[in-house]
Amino acid sequence: MPYVTVKMLDGRTEEQKKALVEKVTDAVSETTGAPKEKVVVFIEEMTKNHYAVAGKRLSDE
Repeated sequence: MPYVTVKMLDGRTEEQKKALVEKVTDAVSETTGAPKEKVVVFIEEMTKNHYAVAGKRLSDE
């Protein structure tokens, strides 16, 4: 049973997240041979103040 975690900044619509889950599930199923019913996708959303690049939080830019 493949487990996939997608970490991203918040702000995507429900439609975008639905499409993401469907496409990730399809890709994992196609490449691993796992049935779609066994593919688990987690979406972890972060706010800009919980994400930093080069020592600076995105919320501070």
